[in-house]
Amino acid sequence: MNREAALQLMREYTESPSLRQHMLAVEAAMRAYALRYGEDVESWGLVGLLHDFDYERYPNAAHSPSDEHPSWGVRLLRERGLPDASCRAILGHASYTGVPRDSALARALFGVDELCGFLVACALVRPSRSLSDLEVASVKKKLKDKAFARGVNRDEVQQGAVELGVPLDDHIAFVIQALRPVQGALGLGQPAQPA
Repeated sequence: MNREAALQLMREYTESPSLRQHMLAVEAAMRAYALRYGEDVESWGLVGLLHDFDYERYPNAAHSPSDEHPSWGVRLLRERGLPDASCRAILGHASYTGVPRDSALARALFGVDELCGFLVACALVRPSRSLSDLEVASVKKKLKDKAFARGVNRDEVQQGAVELGVPLDDHIAFVIQALRPVQGALGLGQPAQPA
């Protein structure tokens, strides 16, 4: 599977612009970590791009380890030839599947998933609506505010950095840098218009 096929699959299964943007953000962060670790940028990017493609149709509120997201999607991805390591990483990003994150690829996906969503939320409330002026201290302050971006699992943000073996501040700074070049595709970088 190449990026164009992955994008096509994402568009076929996901209508929500914000969920599509989330997958693009995770793709960018995964590509950056692949470069950092000397891994295959394309395959890591595909994992980021595809990790939630089935979420809109099969959201899995019951957290079934074998039905709905991400298990449903992984079955389709396997049929389409995505390698087993990539499929295991996608399964492992949802802790309830019970699939261990026993590779750098799996740990990176888990590490960037929740953080990407949180960083975009942080950027959206800035006057600039941009990642360009977003700083680690501001992100950490927002992490302490449980009312802000409630849907983001703060424990998983912390755990992601731990599993990567990276201090949280460094992890946040690295992912901010990774997302800046693609912020236009994430709906960021345009100041809010007055009402």
